[in-house]
Amino acid sequence: MLQKVGLGLILAGALLLGGWMFRGFFTDPQIPALIRIAVGSISAGFIILMVALIRDRLIKAKQEKGKENPRW
Repeated sequence: MLQKVGLGLILAGALLLGGWMFRGFFTDPQIPALIRIAVGSISAGFIILMVALIRDRLIKAKQEKGKENPRW
């Protein structure tokens, strides 16, 4: 239980810090628009891949759990 609370706090802090950094990066007028678009695309792709990876792992874990305890 406490591990989940700790992990949640770490993730919330990381998201807030990352959002603040990205806001500063994307609102800086000295950075060219092409660089901002490239960084945004890379970030979006990374997030999509991470979500797909976590989703697949959760589905696989659920399937493995069902194989260990078959319901007869």
